[in-house]
Amino acid sequence: MNTLLICLAIGVAAGVMSGLVGIGGGIVVVPALVFLLGFTQQKAQGTTLALLVPPVGILAALHYYKEGCVDLKIAGILCMGFLLGGLIGARIATGLPDGLLEKIFAIVLLAISLKMFFAR
Repeated sequence: MNTLLICLAIGVAAGVMSGLVGIGGGIVVVPALVFLLGFTQQKAQGTTLALLVPPVGILAALHYYKEGCVDLKIAGILCMGFLLGGLIGARIATGLPDGLLEKIFAIVLLAISLKMFFAR
């Protein structure tokens, strides 16, 4: 399958997951770029961040907003923190060996999934 079709499929999968459960970029796109296109962990993370800049789920967010499910004040505050946190995280991540960063990514996903599965 060529790269264009793979990228479109990854994008659709991430978009569906984002609209469905509020996730997509890191959990769908990063592993897909690593496993399907052979990206390094750093390149996959950087590419995912670049793809999120323009849309950031604008259509899904607009739908949630129309349904009264968006707090714009909180979103704005989160955005400010995300800007700073993204810069700090990127500086740390690009200085780590690829294998270590992959392990950290896997541990974070595992910890979140276990918490979600066993909570409540």
